[in-house]
Amino acid sequence: MFALVKDSEIRWVLALVQMPGAAARHRVAVWRELRKIGAVPVVAGAWVLPDSPAFRGGLARAEELCRRGDGTFAVLDVAPRGESAEAALRSAFVAARVDEWTEFERDGVKFEQEIAKETGRAKFTFGELEEEEQSLDRLRRWYRDLKRRDVLELPEAARAEQRLKACEEVLEQYAEQVYAAMRGGASLGDEPD
Repeated sequence: MFALVKDSEIRWVLALVQMPGAAARHRVAVWRELRKIGAVPVVAGAWVLPDSPAFRGGLARAEELCRRGDGTFAVLDVAPRGESAEAALRSAFVAARVDEWTEFERDGVKFEQEIAKETGRAKFTFGELEEEEQSLDRLRRWYRDLKRRDVLELPEAARAEQRLKACEEVLEQYAEQVYAAMRGGASLGDEPD
């Protein structure tokens, strides 16, 4: 599903972006697209990421956005000279992914706390359940996006997957309580008389 890159096979690409000074709106659109696909800024106008099919569509979209703003966009294959250069590129990419996974974990904890709060208040309504389902759907989409960018398969991804599963379980338990409350306190397995 996702194009993974093994450490021993990492090849890098560098996207060079130049935009005219008056093209702020376009510049921001290009930056957003590059960040969305997981590119990491290394210096002004230079973004790095592993060479992977997972990123090619986003690079093409960023290039199109750049052209719309009368800018120039060039993608270069980069071969770092030496281990320290390779380490610099890799550490920049890994740090960005770790930050994203950490933020995801924090949001997962907040989700679980929100469910606990609503459970503690005995707020077992379909409206609240729908709101929490939407929050979980957002977490699922975010997880898929992060997983797509994490072509190095960092350990943080496994922890995030566990957090997502925990969120799903917490929501399932909450849903059971909502359905029981809506049925007048009968458990889901009970048949109404």
